[in-house]
Amino acid sequence: MFIDEVKMKLVAGKGGDGCTSFRREKYIPMGGPDGGSGGKGGDIVFVVDKGLKTLVDLKFHKIMKALKGENGKGKNRRGSNAEDVIVKVPAGTTIYDNDTGLILADLIKDKDSFIVAHGGRGGRGNVSFATHENPAPEFSELGEPGEIRYIRCELKLLADVGLVGMPSVGKSTLLGAVTSANPKIASYHFTTLSPNLGVVTLKDQRNFILADLPGMIEGASSGVGLGHQFLRHASRTRILAHVIDMASTEGRNPIEDYEIIRREIVSYSDHLAKKQEIILANKCDQEGFQQNLELFKERYPDKTIFSISALTHEGLEDLMVYLRDTLDEIKEENLYQEEDYESTIVYRFQNEKPYTITKEDGIWVLRGAEIEKLFFMTRFNEQEAVERFGRKLKGMGIDNELERLGAKRGDEVQILDYVFEWRD
Repeated sequence: MFIDEVKMKLVAGKGGDGCTSFRREKYIPMGGPDGGSGGKGGDIVFVVDKGLKTLVDLKFHKIMKALKGENGKGKNRRGSNAEDVIVKVPAGTTIYDNDTGLILADLIKDKDSFIVAHGGRGGRGNVSFATHENPAPEFSELGEPGEIRYIRCELKLLADVGLVGMPSVGKSTLLGAVTSANPKIASYHFTTLSPNLGVVTLKDQRNFILADLPGMIEGASSGVGLGHQFLRHASRTRILAHVIDMASTEGRNPIEDYEIIRREIVSYSDHLAKKQEIILANKCDQEGFQQNLELFKERYPDKTIFSISALTHEGLEDLMVYLRDTLDEIKEENLYQEEDYESTIVYRFQNEKPYTITKEDGIWVLRGAEIEKLFFMTRFNEQEAVERFGRKLKGMGIDNELERLGAKRGDEVQILDYVFEWRD
């Protein structure tokens, strides 16, 4: 089963909780705090495995979770870090944030890896909060929540040359003739239901990867037929080879066939439309070929055209040498622009507050990643932890902002699903 797109929910591991503990040994009076910190939660890491050719292994993992870090313990014992979850994907996998549409990573080389969801850090034990002013703190932190990501993985096959064209023009026959691939070939349309790859090896031992893409029809770029699903696989190719039934064995007009495919490519992607292309005039062994070829050349005199027969192998050796020589001259380019990546987007400007305050139904609602993280890591059953929570909020400027907005002591303040009374 060929699967080239999947959506998943990733939940990285929560950090282990810190420990509130004191030394209580018979001959060591006032032993002081000795609560250890929690271990780090597991990351979810995507790694390229060159043995994989499809995303089918991820199709049945809608939700993937990493384990929680171990809690800290007394006697300064730190909790163990949780193991990372390793997700193997084929080369050519692009990972998107499904909420923003931005690219998290584009994994194209064997062993390439990327941490898609980060595990939370472990909460600090009370020994970490000991100071000269407070040598015996009676509080510790809970572990930081792991990152939650909704992602989309999209596979775009790694090939140097992509064969595009209408159904039953001979793409699969051509692939089978010049590589060791064994694509399914039959006398009906849409025999090719998924892309096929093959390695072309020349007599001088140079080689390149050739991809046979499913046949397209008019409207493919907007989702008609099979073409839309697999047009993306042409994105990484450096040369587009238009295979055309120049003998018109099925009664279609070769010029119209080319123009339909060309329109679909232009509609799908400007990047794809600008790729170098070559015309493979197939079925030169059939009657009517030469007449149609002359008409095609009159319409497109500047196109590079090779007359071939995928069935009898005529012209294939010269074609393969030409493709390899041309690939040597084409500079490899990045598929995506820098601004497509999440890592290049600045989420918070220098003067922007790391939180928002709104009044909803008479309650002041606080939102912000830092506030929510602090909330999740606070033990509200420990008085010193609650006092620290209040100091942290005040240090962020939340008290001043509430006063500026007109809030009064005793008003209700909400963080997530929890409501508090605002006090000094």
